[in-house]
Amino acid sequence: MFTKDIVGIANGLVGGWGNVGGGATQIVMGTALFPLFTSIWDGDEEMAWRTVTIVPAVVAFIMGMVIIKFGQDCPKGNYTELKKSGEMIEVSAAASFRSGALDLNTWILFVHYACCFGVELTVNNAAVSFFNTVFELDVSTASAIASIFGFMNLFARGVGGYLSDRAMPKMGMRGRILVQAFLLLAEGVCIFIFQAQTNLAASIVMLTVFSIFVQAAEGSTYGIVPYVNRQAPGAVAGIVGAGGPAGAVLFGLIFKANAEDQPRAFFIMACVVCGAGVLSAMITIKGHRGLLFGKDKEPIANLLVPVTE
Repeated sequence: MFTKDIVGIANGLVGGWGNVGGGATQIVMGTALFPLFTSIWDGDEEMAWRTVTIVPAVVAFIMGMVIIKFGQDCPKGNYTELKKSGEMIEVSAAASFRSGALDLNTWILFVHYACCFGVELTVNNAAVSFFNTVFELDVSTASAIASIFGFMNLFARGVGGYLSDRAMPKMGMRGRILVQAFLLLAEGVCIFIFQAQTNLAASIVMLTVFSIFVQAAEGSTYGIVPYVNRQAPGAVAGIVGAGGPAGAVLFGLIFKANAEDQPRAFFIMACVVCGAGVLSAMITIKGHRGLLFGKDKEPIANLLVPVTE
């Protein structure tokens, strides 16, 4: 959707603020709207909770209509107009998905996203239990500390996208991949350090630093995604995005299996994340030099719409 010069920071900011919006919605729903609806229903909390969910549904519907009315499919305009003018070739959804799914880079980035956004989803739940069991904090205090992790989305994901964008003019795609590898490896190292802490203050500091690298890696991932397959950018983005929930399921099972030893669960997570960082060396995008393979050709055109070679 965005031109290649700003695709990293644009996707990073949009995604990061989207995640922050989820937390803000939880706060507004729980502290403002739920009490209001409870009073409307004369103290019936079950009915209040069922009906209060109408509010975000209405807001989402309105925003969807605003996007349809005022948004554009890509920098050149809407796909319908581009197809009519002949600037965009019609590609079936099945062919697009097949093209994206058969690209090895798609699945490497799937693993990467599992190891950043999947980690974020897992830690949002596991951090409270970690501080509760390891440092014997009450749930409310542990929850307050754990909330730090999510609020780093205010800037960290955008920073990852920005670093990816800045690396591209200097080193080409190799620069974006190096940023990606560094952020994932730094994330893994921070998890190793975090799980080994016995001091509460140090643990909070490491949680914050760890969170910054997690969300920065999310931003840098989507700085690479639009370049993977110009014929199927939507399919690639969708498959990579699915890596987040898939990673959360995997890490959730690891934490469940190590419920009595949370530091061990974080240790295993750190090993997986570092392995994903090393996997960056295998990314080889057509027309661009990777860390080990490929070579740079003439700069490709801006990613505007899916087109055939």
